This record gives sequence, C-alpha cells and structure tokens, in this order.
Amino acid sequence: MLARIRGLLIREDWVYLSSLLVPLFLYNVVLKVVRIVTQFDVPGPLGFLDQVRSDVLFNLGYALFWVGVFAAVRGRVARTISVVLFHLAAVVMVALSTSAHFFYEKTGSTLNLEFVVVSLSSFGEIRGVIFSETTVVHWLLVLAVLTYAIAGPAIVTRLVTGAWRAPVRSPGRAWTAPAGAGAVALLLFSLSLVPSATGAGNAFSRDALANMLVSEVATPEIEKTHLAADELPTETRLVSQGRSDKRNVVVVFLESTRAESTTPYNEDLKTTPFLDRLAKRSLMAERAYAVVPHTSKALVATLCGVAPPLDTRNTESEPDVIPARCLPELLKEEGYRSVHFQSATKKFERRAMLVENFGQEDFYPTEAMQKKGFQEANYFGYEDNIMLEPSRDWLEENGDEPFFATYLTVTPHHDYVVPDRYGKKEFAQDEELNNYLNTIRYQDFFLKNLFRQYRQLGLYEDTIFILLGDHGEGFGEHGLKQHDNTIYNEGLHIPLLIHDPGRLKAQRLEPPVDELDVLPTVVDLLGYRVGGGDYPGVSMLAPPRENRTLMASCYHERTCLASIRDDEKYIYFYGNKGDEYYDLSEDPHERENVIDQQDEERIEELRKDLLAWEAKVKLAYKQRLQKR
Repeated sequence: MLARIRGLLIREDWVYLSSLLVPLFLYNVVLKVVRIVTQFDVPGPLGFLDQVRSDVLFNLGYALFWVGVFAAVRGRVARTISVVLFHLAAVVMVALSTSAHFFYEKTGSTLNLEFVVVSLSSFGEIRGVIFSETTVVHWLLVLAVLTYAIAGPAIVTRLVTGAWRAPVRSPGRAWTAPAGAGAVALLLFSLSLVPSATGAGNAFSRDALANMLVSEVATPEIEKTHLAADELPTETRLVSQGRSDKRNVVVVFLESTRAESTTPYNEDLKTTPFLDRLAKRSLMAERAYAVVPHTSKALVATLCGVAPPLDTRNTESEPDVIPARCLPELLKEEGYRSVHFQSATKKFERRAMLVENFGQEDFYPTEAMQKKGFQEANYFGYEDNIMLEPSRDWLEENGDEPFFATYLTVTPHHDYVVPDRYGKKEFAQDEELNNYLNTIRYQDFFLKNLFRQYRQLGLYEDTIFILLGDHGEGFGEHGLKQHDNTIYNEGLHIPLLIHDPGRLKAQRLEPPVDELDVLPTVVDLLGYRVGGGDYPGVSMLAPPRENRTLMASCYHERTCLASIRDDEKYIYFYGNKGDEYYDLSEDPHERENVIDQQDEERIEELRKDLLAWEAKVKLAYKQRLQKR
C-alpha cells in the first residue's frame, strides 16, 4: 500500500510537497492544541481527541488533495500553474488559520468567512484594531512564515535532491491513482465536518478553515415568513395627546458599558459616583438589555425602535434601509433640530451614512473637532471630553429651539486606554479589567462635565436625559471577551437611566426592558402617541406587558440567539454547541446551565420563536433593500 502511494509521485515531488505540507499540518494542529489547552473549560482526554480530530482529518485531506493534483497534472505549463496555486493556497491557509486563532484568543469566538470578507473589504477601518493587537515580533513571524511558504520548498528540494527547480514532471501514472487520492481526500474532508461526539462545541471542534466553509452553508431550517407593509413602522408620525411639551431630548450612549461595572448596579464598585447620584433621581431600569451587542446595531435599536439588521455587512448604513421612521425624523416634523456627537472617527462602519439614515441634521465626529490637548483613547477616537466644546458651540447656537441630541462615547472601548486626565485607581487585579473599569470611571467624569454644561447654558431643566450602554463587555466570564458574540449578561445587560428633572420621580423598574423601548418612552414623555403604525417596543412609563419576550442576537451571523422572558433565559447556538437555559432569579451570572431540566417541547417552542424573529428581521431589511 505504501509502495503504491509512494509511486504516485517522483522523489522530487515528494520532497517539494512534504517540505510545505508537513509544516503546514503541524502549524495548524499546534494552533488548535493551544486553543484547546487555553480555553475556558479544559476538556478531558476524550474531549481533547474530539476537538483535535477535525484538524487532523482536514489537514490530512488537504495534503492528499495536493498529492492527487501533482500526480494528475503532467504537462509543464499545467504543472507550473499547479505549483503557483499550491503556494498561494498555503499562504491563504496560513493567513486564515492564524487569523482564526488570534480572533478566538482575543474574543473567545470562532471566525466565520463572511466576517473575513467584510474585514478585507474595510481593511482601512479595522487596521487600527489589528495594529493594536500585534507587535514587531508578530510581523517578523508573519514575514518568516510567508517567506518559507514561497521559497522554502525550493530550498529544501535543493538541499535534499540537488535540484533548484520546482517539480515540473510526473511519472505518468494512470488517472485512477490520482482520482483515488482525490476521493480519499474528499472523504477526509467530509469526516472533518462530523459533529462533535463528546458534547464539545461544533464550531470550536471543527478545523478553523473547515468551520469557515461549513458555517456559510449550515443554516437551520425555518418556516417561511411574511411581512405585510403595515407591520413595519415606516409611515409613522407623532400625534399630540393635548399635553405635548417640546422639551429637549438628549440620549447618551455609553460605549461598551455593562451594568455590573457601574455603581448604580454594583454598589461595591465605586467607578461611577456621578451616575450613582443621578440614578437616585431618575427612572432606573434594573434589567435593561441590548438587542445586538455591537454599537451601530444599538444605535438603530434605540433611535429607530426596531431590531437592527442581523449581519456583519453594516447593512444599517445603506441608504434608506431602516424599516422604520427614527426619532430624529419624527421629532423634526415637530420643529426639533437634531445633532449627533461622537468621540470616535466618522470612518468606521460608514457612521456618517448611518446618522443620515436616522434623520439627524448635524454630525460631529472627531474629524470635526479640535484635538489639541486631548488624548487618543484607542484606535477609534479620542477621550470623550473632546465632545464638550463642539457641544457647547452647537447648543449656544441652537438651544433656543427644541432639539434632539445624541452623544456616543468611545473611551471604554477596547483596547481600554486610560486617559491621564483624571488619574487611575485600583479596581481589579487583572490589568485589562482594571484598565476597562478606569475608562468607565473616566466616562463618569465626562457625564458630570456634560450635565454641568447643560446647567450652565440654562438647558438642564427643560431636557430629558436618557443614558444607556450600547452593549456590555466580556472579560472571559463565559470564555468570551469584548462584546460582539457575548450573549451572556456581561454582554447584554446594560445600564439604562431616564432623568427628567422635576417631572419624573425616582424609581426602579424591575421588569426586563431593552433598547427598543427607548423610542416609545421618549414619545410618551413628550406627551405624544405614535400614529400610522406600531413599534415593537413599549413605553417604560406604561404598566409592564405580561408574558413579554425580549429577543437578542450575536453580531456574527449563525452564532447565537437568545430570548429573555421574566427570569427565563434561553440561548440557541445553531447546533455549534448545546443550547443553554438559565433561571436568572436564582442564577443572574448564568453559571449553571439547567437545559436538561426543561421540557423538550418548551425548548423547541423557544427555538422556533427565535428563528421566526430572526427571519422576520432579515426579511424586513431585504424588502427595504429591494425597494431602493
């Protein structure tokens, strides 16, 4: 048998192929082993074998595929083309497997192919993220790997056989032998996709490249859905209820701010003393949740009152795509001016187009601000105090008429650079977490400064303030870091305060709410009702709706969905790992998955509801895109 395999290629071919395929095999498998031994839940021996199985089979299949190609291709021109493709494929494979490894290391999530494509198409926007996570050593290593992938096989072949050239001839075997090699390679590829046998997550267990490929086609079966035109709030308007009071409205989005890292929600953590004092004079939602833990998605959910597009393609920034009329647009018809300030660049995710979609008239990113005297906070922008001067200028010019203003902070965003302005305190032993908590502390100073500005300008008493986290942030509590796929409370549970001086009494709102409830609450506070359609959210001033279910999604497609109903939380992972169920009244930190104690029919019902919600959201945006 071995003799027949050896006979597929001449000696030079074997040396040339092995000098690249063997290191590639070892490189990919070693990366997987590193991920296994460093993951949150270290598996036992069977789990370890189960999780490395796919990588071994996929890489063996990859190697055998190229053996079959070199055995089948005989002509000099065709063989030269094959050699070029062989090297290009190796470079791409190394790039993808390395990216997947570091992506998992930094976020705890697997990398999908769509996100790779989106990232490459917007490399200019994300290069700051990449450079913030790499060092000179990383780039030297990449250069060394790429150099070997291109020139290594020729050098090794020269040393072993004495020939410099790449293999350009074959022993002329019958076509059945290469076909057999291809068939075995296909079998190995197929076996690498077999689901985990020991309960480990399928997405993690699969080879990184195999997972990228299969995640693009492995979609759950869901019933076809339909949306009538009147189901979407695209023709809405504000209707006065006879008590309309055109007070100003300010919405402050607190970047990457999870509830548990603020003092009102964690009295033992003194990160936000100003926010804590404000909470004692405000309506505070005890259990407020993000719909999708990603900034642009949170902006859509909050300002437009509908679920954002459930994708990574930045669909929300396509012209006229949002299937609803947003707050700035509704209020403009009532004589309101509107403005958006952010301490981040306008370049990331086409933010200017998104703000235009909301109907906001003025936009102030860092490109429109004086940067002298302000420190860069991260790869997206500057410390939040940079917004204060342009805010003052705009308010002095426009504050005589009712206005709607939004502020989006950036300082607490990864990579958690603490500005020097207010010093640094010791909140946690972990350096990264401590830096994050200090950026939350800095943000609290910004809020204090912003409120002082409104008082000095005489606008405070006539302004409704809504302060909320756009999403939370993970620090490995469930093996996940940052926010995009952190579907647990550290990623979804956000602070939400409504401060209406002299009008709204301080109270704690206990029932679960989410970002979709902000729009109807603002409408209610201003003395209007919505005509011409309905938004899915409900006013937080109204009696709690019974049997209400909140829906949430991970940022990356086909990764996870979650539903929250009272104290019941269900998470669906598309089969990549087992479903999870938590009783939040007994287990608010989601440490004990009690899915096995639940009725199977009930879990199936929850799963179907989530998939139906996902289908309706995607259809709404698909219809809008088709109408453009």
